[in-house]
Formats: sequence, structure tokens, C-alpha cells
Amino acid sequence: MPNLLLVEDDPNLGELLQEYLTDKGYPTDLATDGQIGWQMFVEGSHDLCIFDVMMPRKDGFSLAKEVRMSGRDVPIVFLTAKSMKEDTIQGFRLGADDYITKPFDRDELLLRIEAILRRYQRQTMQEAEQSVFQVGSYSFDYEHQQLSRNGTTSRLTSKESELLKLFCRNLNQPVSRSYALKMIWGDDTYFNARSMDVYVTKLRKHLRDDPGIQIMNLHGEGFKLMA
Repeated sequence: MPNLLLVEDDPNLGELLQEYLTDKGYPTDLATDGQIGWQMFVEGSHDLCIFDVMMPRKDGFSLAKEVRMSGRDVPIVFLTAKSMKEDTIQGFRLGADDYITKPFDRDELLLRIEAILRRYQRQTMQEAEQSVFQVGSYSFDYEHQQLSRNGTTSRLTSKESELLKLFCRNLNQPVSRSYALKMIWGDDTYFNARSMDVYVTKLRKHLRDDPGIQIMNLHGEGFKLMA
């Protein structure tokens, strides 16, 4: 069954929703503030996130931005006492899939979650079948670790292939340095970060013949493959 991450600073509401969703067949991890929620997201595997907006240490909008920066395509539902149009717009600009205002009916929340999960499951099945990516004038075959352009093919290492695949799945979108390190290297230590920088440099050399391709450094955040 899909695993959910619920980040809610109201302990009564959080525990109530956690118990309800788990009883309905959706195992749910509960965090009581945004900082704990981020750690649980990075260290766990969740199929959908439910974030309260107003929270201590890290608010729901900031948490959602970090999740989107991670490169992991996970649906997000906001729970909030706010009903202002500007807040709703900001939530959707950050990549929210739904937005529900407190107080709300638990059954309505469940129906919205199930609808979002069905949509994402169809999308995930389609993406899982993709192993060949087009990046500018290059064709990248992840399964065979090959990068081709104008009849010339280069063989990539495993790390180069994993990193390029992550960038391709998030083409023209930011990818968090911390998330990439934990997904490909296992943790985000200083030495692994230096290693990743070396592989990013290697990928830039592999892709240098197409001037329309650029792997950008995002200061303090990560990288973005532009094509």
C-alpha cells in the first residue's frame, strides 16, 4: 500500500489523521514540525505528502519547496486554516496537487488522496517504462549506459548514468544536491559531495558538443540540467 507522510504541528489532529488514514489502509508517518518532516522525507519512502502550512521551524510552503527541489516527484496536499486566495495560489505555484482548508471532513480528504494517488500511479507506470531520454541533440540510453549524437556513441559509467538519469527526469527543473547524494551515493558527506562534483564535470564534457545544453550550479541548492 502507498505510504503517506503527514506533517502537522497540532498533535491531536495529527494523531487523529494518522490513525484514520492507517485504518483506511494507508500507513502514515507523522512529523510534528517541518524540520522533522524534511528529515523523515529524505530518510523514508513516501508516495504522498500532507503538509500543514503554518508550522514551527519550517512552514509547509518551505518544506514543499525542498521536496520539489529533491527531484522526487511526490504529490503534495496542503492542510491550512488559511483561506486567502493568495495562499492558495502560492501553494499551487510550489507544486501542490491539492489544497484543503480546515476544518475539513476526513472522508473528503481520503477521497482526494485516493484520486491523486491513482493519477500518479498511472504516470509512474509510464515513466518506469522509459529508459531512453532525449537531451538536446543527444540520445541517452540509461539501460545500456550510452550517450549518442550524430552517429557517435559514448559509454558512461554507472555513476554518470545514474546522475544523468536523475537530471533527465527533472529536465529544466532544480535537483537538490543533498537528495542526489543520498539517492546515488547513499549519504551526503563532504567526500561524496566532492565526488559528485567530479561526475557533474564529466557529464558537462560528455554534453559539451551541444551549446544548447547546460548543467547549471544553483548556489546553496543543487543543479539544473537545461536543454
